[in-house]
Amino acid sequence: MNKRSTRYAQKAGRQGAGRIYSLTDPKMEGKIGKHPNGNAALNKAVVLLSGGLDSATTLAIARSEGYTCYALSLDYGQRHGAELDAAQRVAAALQAHEHRTIKLDLTAFGGSALTDARIAVPTSPSAGIPITYVPARNTIMLSLALAWAEALGSSDIFIGANAVDYSGYPDCRPEYLEAFEKMANLATKSAIEGRAMHIRAPIVHLTKAEIILRGIELGVDYSLTVSCYQADANGSACGLCDSCRLRRQGFSSAGVADPTRYRLEIRE
Repeated sequence: MNKRSTRYAQKAGRQGAGRIYSLTDPKMEGKIGKHPNGNAALNKAVVLLSGGLDSATTLAIARSEGYTCYALSLDYGQRHGAELDAAQRVAAALQAHEHRTIKLDLTAFGGSALTDARIAVPTSPSAGIPITYVPARNTIMLSLALAWAEALGSSDIFIGANAVDYSGYPDCRPEYLEAFEKMANLATKSAIEGRAMHIRAPIVHLTKAEIILRGIELGVDYSLTVSCYQADANGSACGLCDSCRLRRQGFSSAGVADPTRYRLEIRE
């Protein structure tokens, strides 16, 4: 690891390595390896797993904290369906206890370049919330994860939301996650009977470089992941979309070789 990588690794270690956030309980922030109810090793966790870089790192973090991980993916008719194949690879590589993929076709509603083939994926930065935002996607996925967690007797849901190097999606912000956690504790039998639900967002305040370095520390093989919004059937990336740019910049800032397979030669 070069000097730049070492610097980012040290920064990640200070700011977020191994962190599990309980968004409505500031006292829990940064309590590495701790669970509000005691021993993480005795707890199951549902981990939302898209197949991308952020969710793979989040699964690795949950595993490192001793949780038995139940990975959940959503086939919502996304343009980049190759990410679902990546999710299977990641779940196997990181030894998720179980991995399920739920099919819920959001192309029926459209409203996003990821669910409507008539809308082009932008290949240059745009102002405001980009058209790749999928209406209510994180709310839908968290709701499904909440249902599975309650059925499993789990109190913990992990999501790889990030509010630093991200596209500006409103459902990745800490205040959104906090609001969902509050809702979960109003809406579930488990919470009413005394087992509070916790939304875990361990990378929400990390840069993409810090996320990558944390994942490498935990043994994540990023060549298994797919982040591109218009990846082909083999998972090869376009290198031009917002997600590709953020991913490429993250590896560059971390001083780590980018294992992404691009369809075209990428010139900085």
